[in-house]
Formats: sequence, structure tokens, C-alpha cells
Amino acid sequence: MEIYGYYTDSESLLEGVKKLQEEGFKIKDVYTPYPVHHLDKALGLKRSLLPKAGMIAGIIGATGAFLFQTWVFTVDYPVEIGGKPNFAYPSFIPLTFELGVFFAALALVFGFLFRSKLGLGARNKIYDERNTDDRFGIVVDAGKQKSKKEINAMMEQIKEKGAMGVEVID
Repeated sequence: MEIYGYYTDSESLLEGVKKLQEEGFKIKDVYTPYPVHHLDKALGLKRSLLPKAGMIAGIIGATGAFLFQTWVFTVDYPVEIGGKPNFAYPSFIPLTFELGVFFAALALVFGFLFRSKLGLGARNKIYDERNTDDRFGIVVDAGKQKSKKEINAMMEQIKEKGAMGVEVID
């Protein structure tokens, strides 16, 4: 069971997040129509590993392209054209760069989809459709063994922390 509270501006949302965490509530997620500065710090989120994944994939793509071209032009099919050496590495740079960028882009796209759980067949719960327009929402985990009285008390506490409205979601 979850409790959804919404706010009308980012400042009250940040204050609400801090107060709820001080009270010991487990915040499951926060929804905003645009990025809110310092929200990741307030929630205690770790830095993303996506840049590292993109860098590693880019290095793999560039290295693979360079080594493949080296192998093709020196070992597999060496052709001497106009006195040009077989290992003419300056001519390898454009393809090496392009494949490095391509592999990095693929890793970032698929890594983002995997991390955000947005792949094929994803079933994401929509708490409030106005989150993309003008509302800021916090989803608090109410726990499984809570009674109606405890849930109503939690809802009142969330409302006291600045929420404009509160709903219970099964």
C-alpha cells in the first residue's frame, strides 16, 4: 500500500521530502514535471553509472574498429596502392571515432531503458497524470501490515508537511 501526496511547487516539495525523511517515512519515489535541483541529494540517490558504461562501450567500439582495420589492411588483405603503407593509421581515425560514438550511444540508450525499467512490456504505474504538467508528487511506502487508523495518521502527517492533497493507492 502506498500514499501519494502532491505539492504545487518545487520548494515545498523539497521541504516535504526533508521533513518526511526526518520523521522516518520511506519515500518510494518522487515525480516532478521538470528537474528539481538538489532533489537527488535530498533523497540520498547515488550517482548514475551510465557515464561510465558509455565510456567503456565507446572505448570498446573504438578499439575494435582500430584493431579490425589494422588486421584487414596488414594481415588479411594487404593491398599496396600508390606506395601507401599498409598500416596507414591516419586513415583509420574517422571510422574509429564513428564506431566509438556509436557504441557509446547504444550503451547509453539501452542502459537508460534498462535502469528506468522502460523496456518492451513495461507496466509503469501512473499516480497522477498532472505530474507532467504542474504537480510535484511524493509516493510514500505505507507498509503492508498497516491498519486504516495508522494509514490515516500517516496521511495527516504528510499533509502537515506541506502536501496540498493526499491519496491512498492500493
